[in-house]
Amino acid sequence: MAKIAEKYTGNQIVVLEGLEPVRKRPAMYIGTTSLAGVHHCLNEIIDNSIDEALAGYAKNVWVTIHTDDSVTVRDDGRGIPVDKVSKYNVSALELVMTKLHAGGKFEGKAYKVSGGLHGVGASVVNALSTKVEVEVHRDGKAYIQTYKRGIPTGPVKANGKASDTGTITTFSPDPEIFQEGISLNFEGVKKQVRDRAYLIARLAFHLTDERTAETANYYFEGGITSLVKALNRNKIVLHKTITIHKTSTDGDIDVEVAIQYNDGFSESTESYVNVIHTVEGGTHLTGFRMALTRAINDYAKKIGAAKNDTDTITGDDTREGLCAIVYIKMPSQHLQFEGQTKGKLGNAEVTPFVQSAVKEGLDTYFEENPSDGRAILEKIFLAAKARLAAKAAKDAIIRKGALEGASLPGKLADCQEKDPTISELFIVEGDSAGGSAKQGRDRKFQAILPLRGKILNTERARLDKIVEFEELKALVIALGMGIAETLNPDKLRYHRIVIMTDADVDGEHIMTLLLTFFYRHMPYIIEKGHLYIAQPPLYKISMGKQAYYAYSDDERDKTIREHAKEYKGQPNIQRYKGLGEMNPEQLWETTMNPANRIMRRVDIADATAADQVFAMLMGDEVPPRKRFIQTHAKSATLDI
Repeated sequence: MAKIAEKYTGNQIVVLEGLEPVRKRPAMYIGTTSLAGVHHCLNEIIDNSIDEALAGYAKNVWVTIHTDDSVTVRDDGRGIPVDKVSKYNVSALELVMTKLHAGGKFEGKAYKVSGGLHGVGASVVNALSTKVEVEVHRDGKAYIQTYKRGIPTGPVKANGKASDTGTITTFSPDPEIFQEGISLNFEGVKKQVRDRAYLIARLAFHLTDERTAETANYYFEGGITSLVKALNRNKIVLHKTITIHKTSTDGDIDVEVAIQYNDGFSESTESYVNVIHTVEGGTHLTGFRMALTRAINDYAKKIGAAKNDTDTITGDDTREGLCAIVYIKMPSQHLQFEGQTKGKLGNAEVTPFVQSAVKEGLDTYFEENPSDGRAILEKIFLAAKARLAAKAAKDAIIRKGALEGASLPGKLADCQEKDPTISELFIVEGDSAGGSAKQGRDRKFQAILPLRGKILNTERARLDKIVEFEELKALVIALGMGIAETLNPDKLRYHRIVIMTDADVDGEHIMTLLLTFFYRHMPYIIEKGHLYIAQPPLYKISMGKQAYYAYSDDERDKTIREHAKEYKGQPNIQRYKGLGEMNPEQLWETTMNPANRIMRRVDIADATAADQVFAMLMGDEVPPRKRFIQTHAKSATLDI
């Protein structure tokens, strides 16, 4: 049903201050002046269009990246008002684009809920762009205004007739501000738009990259239910998605929750406020978790599954295999965040509201779907049983002092340096490579831990199995910060942890097993940028007395071409099959010497995609893995 347009005029625009501070301290407003800052600018303009959709007006958003790296965002909302604001004697459009904290979001009249930077988004982007052009279609007419580095080049002008409504914003990020580059990454744009498309059901996004002619479209009928389905791809689910939706009596808080358990061990719960991803959770997530634990305990007692008080389920038990989205919408002027990054919601009134809504919704669902309720209970009781077994196994090990670093593993060749910020740990495959690494390292700050054979696949392993597995136990002890609830980041003994494996299939398999372990059980190490992958050379090219190292086939060919004139003979090319083939001096010079080495830092750019890849590659489900292999077989580089 079409929404009747409420009056959205210039009188609803509120101004707080001008743009002068933005160009002086851009990072204060967009977090960073790296390329991520350009992506943030795009988010701010997109979020203005999303605000129109949240208010019930826009149905489509078009995003186009042009060949000169400028970007156009267009929507079919009401269009920014262009009438004069009597208080300031300029048009509403100019106020929105040139004054900080100008927008229709502050008094909650034009927008009940909104994302964006509390209304500062468009003006901040304007201040940080060499040129911005805004075209507004409303009331059957088109209007246009252009700006250079935040300053209007002239007043708002009429630009003919318009048969539609909406706002079209084109901005060119300023290279003086974004000195690392202004060229948006289309994969990154697709991810940030896709995340928003999941949150706003039935809002269509149309993306075009004119630099490559690539296009993408996102539209999700199911909203966050579709997101849960995507998160649980490649996993066995235990029931259909549980959806809960409730609005407070005053209409100020709206909560949507989607819940679905899978048969895995890890939790994947994400929380959002308006279109902001609250990565650190907050009061809405607290309310959800309290309700989930209480509803499941109550249901277990009701059907007689919990015989006595010792069967009480803990919050940790309810999170095993849980996939959930908690999504709050509320007036932006009421929002309270902890920290500038908006990572954690602080509104105290949200907790009891979400708790009540989720408890009520789950009680009803379990009543109406007893088979699903029992499937969830079975999963959670199994988790509780495993928790007690894991605790007993872990306590036995901790009592011996092993995980607390009382005695470091004998195979660890530790470094002399005690300052973790400059200490490095190389996790090396095999004893022969371990021997070369121990001899070739700089023992002042480099420690070596050799691993023997394939380690445990921890995608499907609980903590008791992990701490019983000798090689992983040695790794946990060497790192020094414990694991699971005993984890203490302050005790991490090395701030650079380097996986160093052979450049063959077995080496890549061991690397994948190690990455799985860190991602599932020590994500802190990845999140804080402590995990690296060493890049040993593939070739040694000898030309007379000169030796060169190449890290790829292309580099090998380029090296031979470059030195062909100087050396007339036939070059001797040695292909390294493993780290153990290098003598200690070669290993130091090519792979471990900070002056020469190449290392890749492991980051999680897209946690959802990473989760799906690990589940697909390392999980029990064979068909998704088989499809992946068949799809990518032709692109594999075979070392035969």
